[in-house]
Amino acid sequence: MISTQLWTPATPSFRCKLHENDSVYHNYIPIHYNRTQPDPAYCKAMMNISVRECQECYTKTISKTGIEHIQPCKYYVFDRTYMKYTLVEEWLMVCDRTAFRSIVSIVYLAGYIVGVIVVGITADKYGRRPIMSICTILIPCTVFIGGIFSQKDIFGFWPSYLIYLTSCFIFACSIPGILITGFVLATELVGSKYKLLTAIIAQYLFNVDGIVIFVAYFIQEWRRLTITLSIAAIPFTFFYFVLPESPRWMISKGYYKQAGELLRTIAKKNKKTFNEESFKKLIVEQEKNTTNKPVVTGVRSLFNSKIMCIISINLLFQAFVQNLAFYGISSSSIFLESSLYSSFRISSWAMRISSWTMVLFFIVLYLLLNRVGRKRSYLIVVFCFAILILLEIPVQNYILKNSEGHMILIFLMNIILKWLTFGSFTIIYIYTNELFPTEIRNTGMSIHIIVARIGAIAGIASTHSLAQLWIHLPMVLYSILLLLAAFVAQMLPETLDSTLPQTITDTEQMGLTRKHDCDYQRTSEQEEQPNNDQDVK
Repeated sequence: MISTQLWTPATPSFRCKLHENDSVYHNYIPIHYNRTQPDPAYCKAMMNISVRECQECYTKTISKTGIEHIQPCKYYVFDRTYMKYTLVEEWLMVCDRTAFRSIVSIVYLAGYIVGVIVVGITADKYGRRPIMSICTILIPCTVFIGGIFSQKDIFGFWPSYLIYLTSCFIFACSIPGILITGFVLATELVGSKYKLLTAIIAQYLFNVDGIVIFVAYFIQEWRRLTITLSIAAIPFTFFYFVLPESPRWMISKGYYKQAGELLRTIAKKNKKTFNEESFKKLIVEQEKNTTNKPVVTGVRSLFNSKIMCIISINLLFQAFVQNLAFYGISSSSIFLESSLYSSFRISSWAMRISSWTMVLFFIVLYLLLNRVGRKRSYLIVVFCFAILILLEIPVQNYILKNSEGHMILIFLMNIILKWLTFGSFTIIYIYTNELFPTEIRNTGMSIHIIVARIGAIAGIASTHSLAQLWIHLPMVLYSILLLLAAFVAQMLPETLDSTLPQTITDTEQMGLTRKHDCDYQRTSEQEEQPNNDQDVK
């Protein structure tokens, strides 16, 4: 449903409507239409817009006296090759009305940021289960209502537009309740043996939403597409009755009786013996860590102590650099060069190969993380990421552009870049989830997402300016930042074979050096959750 945001506000190619029966858009420019376009020289001299926009949004008429008149178009003809009817076409959000489309994007981004903050704090305060359940209900409901009641022909422009903006804002607010809270709950419901496998599977499933491309191929109308997907999401609204609350969250909040009942039920269903003595020791340890300590909640808790502050800043720096580099190079480099995907056949072939190889890559990534650990794996992936970016310089300068060898090399670099990007994103996302304690895990993950978005915006906004100083400056700068990020990440404690920390004290005990890592892991093995932490799965 998130992917539909790429389709519904898409702007197809368009031109001025010449007469009442003019309704078919052609890829070629008919002679009679070409005569109605303003001259490029006029557009450059008299209009403060690009030539393309000038010729798309204005039409030229010649009076009987031979005087030319340039006037804005009142109606348009849109290209229906890929989408039969888009949101842009319904509300004519083109030319002098593009601000309405920009407002949709701004409202969506604002809603997402608000949702990240609110969901992160409330999920840590009130639990993962209720917040995620509310979001699974809000998403299909708001999308369905927005699709039904945002019809301009029935309700008029402003009422339908405001209804759509409201539904878009609520929808964006609800997204973190699925993406973040769902990921946190999934990893908290399993024991240490399965936490990495669960995280890897969840990360991979986040990337299969490309199925909307196939759905959109058959439903090429924005309203029917969104309503269909909202109906398809109805089964997920019963989530509340299927999955339990996180036992880790219950224990972190002192709900020991409820946590014990849930763990006994889980143990019974898994045909395990619930270790009452181990559970009592866990409660004593939890109370020991929380008694006579000031309660700090929200964002402040991420920076409340020296070690927690260093870990938080380090993790947020990793998120910022990863998104800065990826979106920076994607906005202007060879990795998105149009010549590679100029043909639909090559494009489809590339997508199939990329999708299948991603399955293999996630398997390799799981094995790497499970044997080498988070820190070393992250160092390897980010180092390769930085080197690949630097390889752009010789590819651009010493290989003939648009040659067969050039296209094949770019294709291979695209595939490897996708591997490394998902690899670095996945590792740091898992690493962040394993380092933030249960009592503030959702808040920490939410701030992680916000900083990542800031990095993405900074990368897109700065690349062009940096390239004006020296065309290869963005690539060199991003490579240096990636290597710096990999270096400072070595300060973080290793989380391989360790349980998820419950409290800030648990995270602080992990320390910032390898010696502390070993000490903490030995302690974790001695003080596992009930039945060696395998009952909670």
